[in-house]
Amino acid sequence: MKYSQLLFPLFSSCILSFAIHAEDTNEASVQSIEETKEEAIDLGKISESFGHLIGKNLDSLGFEFDMARVVQGIQDCAGGKEPPMSEAECVQAISMVQEKAFQKLAKENLEIANEFMEKNKAESQIVQLEEGKLQYRVEKEGTGETVQPHYSPLIRYTGKFVDGQVFGASKEDEMISLDDTIMGFSKGIVGMKEGEKRTLFIHPTLGYGMQGYLPPNSLLTFEIEVVKANAPKKDEEALSNNIDILEGESTEIAEPDFQTSEEVLQ
Repeated sequence: MKYSQLLFPLFSSCILSFAIHAEDTNEASVQSIEETKEEAIDLGKISESFGHLIGKNLDSLGFEFDMARVVQGIQDCAGGKEPPMSEAECVQAISMVQEKAFQKLAKENLEIANEFMEKNKAESQIVQLEEGKLQYRVEKEGTGETVQPHYSPLIRYTGKFVDGQVFGASKEDEMISLDDTIMGFSKGIVGMKEGEKRTLFIHPTLGYGMQGYLPPNSLLTFEIEVVKANAPKKDEEALSNNIDILEGESTEIAEPDFQTSEEVLQ
């Protein structure tokens, strides 16, 4: 998560959330609103709902607030009292806390990735393409043409985190240029035959590292099926936006030194 992108005034983000929700309201909801126009407005419900909206935005900042102090701050503001910090000081402090949380998560995820790759290499049918960095297991043999470097294969895929949570998947056959994807995916798919199914295990060094919008230093697994080894060039314009999850550059990660979130987000 790019925590620095979340450093907007909380009130503004709440209003933005209301605006987005309003734009997405379907016709049935609009009709329901019209039907209740003449009913008395319950300010209590509105106030409570607004509190929930604030709470959701607090959760998005990536760390736990002292909710009692948050409520106290709202009450003090309503009473005309001065805050203990200026707005600029508060934003800077939140940024520091977010950076600390970001670094902590990055370190934990890297340790998990290293441990997983070490244990996984001992599993049956696991093939190592790069020691501790890239592994795969063939789920189904293929018989067609073989994917070569710089090809643009037509594939089906599902991307998961180490805990099995899905972060991206193709809705139909997708074409991906191996020159534009993350290194682990590109190296892992080369050599696959048409009709082959393979599970890739990608260390963050060959994945997104601390870049992108996924949690920093996430170990990634991809379940891939090659439909066509190299799709015709004329089909390149048909690339789906869903394949954007595979695009990006991997970053070499030095241990134990970590880049700051500001450096990787620039």
